Amino acid sequence: MASVDLNKVLDKAWADKSLSEVLAAPVGALKGVSDRDGELLQEAFGVKTVADLAELKYVRWAQALAALAAAK
Repeated sequence: MASVDLNKVLDKAWADKSLSEVLAAPVGALKGVSDRDGELLQEAFGVKTVADLAELKYVRWAQALAALAAAK
């Protein structure tokens, strides 16, 4: 089972929120992602929430390529 230290991946304001709240949050809830980054992601790819980012086909493609490279 996978686990994540939410304090390491979320902005402090979001660390105590439920998973459903985090997934519905703007991408700026992720540590290191600024509001401007969120605006650019929305303009470029229509990404508004953390869930949108996770479901973005380009992110999934990149993850698949990285997994293939790691399996070699």
